[in-house]
Amino acid sequence: MIAGEWLDVLRIGHGTYNTLVAVAFLYQGWLGLKIRKERMAAGARDFAIVKRHRSRGPFLVLLGILGYGAGASLIYLDKEKVFQYPLHHLVGLGIVTLLAATFFIAREIKGPESPWRIRHAIVSAGLLCLYLMQLVIGLGVLL
Repeated sequence: MIAGEWLDVLRIGHGTYNTLVAVAFLYQGWLGLKIRKERMAAGARDFAIVKRHRSRGPFLVLLGILGYGAGASLIYLDKEKVFQYPLHHLVGLGIVTLLAATFFIAREIKGPESPWRIRHAIVSAGLLCLYLMQLVIGLGVLL
């Protein structure tokens, strides 16, 4: 087993890591809204922003899934059961599900009038809401 003081450090590390991932997703959402606004206005688009949004998305999905896995592993090492904090765990599982959905939906977007764009926006908004809920719940678990 891992010593208690190391578990405390790992808990804070897990929370810090996932907070940074959540902030990165908020930034990613802001980029997505900026791209959408430019597309809807039919104005000139900044393709550097589009490229940044598209290239960072899959990487952030991977980081989010790794954060969930690290948290589940940490709880299992500490309490020897994964559902010690069921609400935190279920919201984390919801985040992973929406991460996967967002990734696969984004791969279906083809062209400016793709019906998958609105689905991507809705699932992404839900994902950001779950991340914010998870941060609040996680603070309750940590404190």
